[in-house]
Amino acid sequence: MPDQVRHPEEIHRSEAAFFDAQAATLERAAWRLDPAVVARYRRPARFWFNKEYRFRRLGEVRGLRILDVGCGLGDNAILLASHGARVTAVDLSARSIELARRRAAQAGLAEPPEFVCAPLERAGLPDGAFDVIWGDGVLHHVLHDLDGVLERLVRAARRDARFLFSEPVDRVPGLRRLRLLLPVPPDGTPDERPLREAELRRIRRWVPDLRVRPFSFAGRLNRFLLPGGAYESAGTLRRAAVDGLCLADWVTLAVPGLARLGGMAVLEGHLRDAAAAPRRAPAGEGPLRADAGASG
Repeated sequence: MPDQVRHPEEIHRSEAAFFDAQAATLERAAWRLDPAVVARYRRPARFWFNKEYRFRRLGEVRGLRILDVGCGLGDNAILLASHGARVTAVDLSARSIELARRRAAQAGLAEPPEFVCAPLERAGLPDGAFDVIWGDGVLHHVLHDLDGVLERLVRAARRDARFLFSEPVDRVPGLRRLRLLLPVPPDGTPDERPLREAELRRIRRWVPDLRVRPFSFAGRLNRFLLPGGAYESAGTLRRAAVDGLCLADWVTLAVPGLARLGGMAVLEGHLRDAAAAPRRAPAGEGPLRADAGASG
């Protein structure tokens, strides 16, 4: 069960095995990053899409040092490097890292990402090195040591570094159970679950100006519209339908009182200075301020 406490090494082995197997099944399909995808995120226009919103918020990255936490098959690391960032990417799946390195080499980048295969605490990251700490669906995998992970990220970050993550969230009791009734098979690992309010409070201790921008009230329906998950190669009508669904999500979740309905959230802010970082707090401690709004 996701809330059952297991030893961290056992969790690392389980997660690595899951993503090794996933990388093996995706190896052929994920071999080459579509140039249309690279172009899409170089000029992100549709802020109602989660990742375009994040790239839009990030702005110009040329010359910035970015840490990509839990990089998977390297899509984000390659995209960021293709835009001129100096990227260090960490993941504990050896198969994923191997494929990410091969994909980055094929992309012909001027400065390819540095890929590190290790749990974060053993990745050998330099202190005070990174301008941006980036993660895509990572923190909900490390609930067993959330404060420890955030503490390590604070040490790796430069003064006032930006923190930009996308995570699944469960902010309305019972809503997740309703979402799981949809005929979409779950694809998570045994130890993961969405972030709840208690975890958002804990993150805010390390990211005092944390903004929570919700997405995906009905986003799981996109899997029916894009069975293969590839927006760029989909037909015009399918892309238009996905645009409409995501835009409706954006508008709905911008209404006061409805933000908590989102199943995903972009978490954005600035990490505390290492010297001012809080001591680890028990789950649920600390106030949670209201969301900072939906402006992008």
